Amino acid sequence: MAVVNYAELYSKALLQAFPYVLHFGALWNSPNKDIYKVVDADTIKIPHITTSGRVDGDRDTIGGFTRNHDNEWITKQLRNHRTWETLIHPMDVQQTGGVMAIQNATKVYNQEQKFPEMDAYTISALYSDYIVSNADKVVKVDLTVDNILTEFDKLMEAMDEARVPQQGRILYVTPHVKTLLKQAKDIQRIISAEGGEKSVNRNISRIDEVMIEPAVPSELMKTAYDFTKGWKVGASARQLHMLLIHPTAVLPCVNYTFAALDEPSAKTKGKQLYFEESFEDMFALDYKMGAIAFVQEPDAA
Repeated sequence: MAVVNYAELYSKALLQAFPYVLHFGALWNSPNKDIYKVVDADTIKIPHITTSGRVDGDRDTIGGFTRNHDNEWITKQLRNHRTWETLIHPMDVQQTGGVMAIQNATKVYNQEQKFPEMDAYTISALYSDYIVSNADKVVKVDLTVDNILTEFDKLMEAMDEARVPQQGRILYVTPHVKTLLKQAKDIQRIISAEGGEKSVNRNISRIDEVMIEPAVPSELMKTAYDFTKGWKVGASARQLHMLLIHPTAVLPCVNYTFAALDEPSAKTKGKQLYFEESFEDMFALDYKMGAIAFVQEPDAA
């Protein structure tokens, strides 16, 4: 029985696609993805180095040397173990002119199921990690054209105080919030003339030094989801309006353990069988919580 192993090629193709098909692709490509140490199939050890500060020097004596830096390993357990499978009869491929081929099936599955699920998992996992010790810092307010820039400035000020790098911060918003930003009081508009035609550029892609990602659909900006089969908004979910974040505050891990296709055989009753399995997760780093900020709808009365 012929087995075509897609594991390595498939994984590389998906990683290349993340920045273009995932709303949170920039987070999945965080520089931290290359520093973790996988202990086994589902355990990650994250190095966290600390040092002491400087002291006054002495030109007249030589003091003793001591070790003034240390490292601790922060262990994270992968929480997201997912599988998907399908079978395809060769006659289905033939009779549909190739439409039902496994390549087409996996392409649609990725675009319409896996990638939206990964977006939903990303935002809810980060929110879940964040509120463990920072629930009181989640901003709960109804945003309007009058207060949205003020609320944004408050988030930026808090990150400045936490010494979060100004360069590289990303703002994720829902379509409604993107509209509010366009209409916000005191927002600057740029009028340009190109090719003799005057147009008003109302695209808001950056505020101060922060890049605004294309609007994330509201259903992919919730606090909780049900991943029993595919994904759907959780019963207790609240709407998230904004996520201001620096990619260095997260640790993405994608570990594809298996992706293979069995050609038709007696054991498969003449059908192609496809199966993939993965361990993947998105963590908020405990010592980088100052680089994450959420704004959500107020709690229900």
